[in-house]
Amino acid sequence: MSSEMEYQLAQAGNKGKVLILKVTGIFFVGLAILGVILPILPTTPFLLVAAACFAKSSPAMQRKLLANKTFGPLIHDWQKYRSIPRKAKRIALLTMILSVCWSAFMLQSVMLTALVVALVIGPFIFLLRLPESK
Repeated sequence: MSSEMEYQLAQAGNKGKVLILKVTGIFFVGLAILGVILPILPTTPFLLVAAACFAKSSPAMQRKLLANKTFGPLIHDWQKYRSIPRKAKRIALLTMILSVCWSAFMLQSVMLTALVVALVIGPFIFLLRLPESK
């Protein structure tokens, strides 16, 4: 196989990868929008994944996310310092606690409540240990 043909195949593979990353980024922006509306879905983690996808596939889309007055600073702090604002951290932790309490009340099953707690404890500890920005 000639080097020119290998280059063309690599370019085609990169186009496919770029397309997949763009579609994935858009999908996660959609999930983030749902997270704004639905209290059970988080918003910021979906935006962080979208920003990571756009960083590798669409600098223009990444700039749009970073320019957003609400979410841009959150994404910037995460990318630069791996931290989140104290207010966002408190809201996220409180929402997780309230969601587990509400689930326990609605499920009225010890096994299902234990499953909910088991699923939430990892992300809860992760968030709790994150450093706080400004």
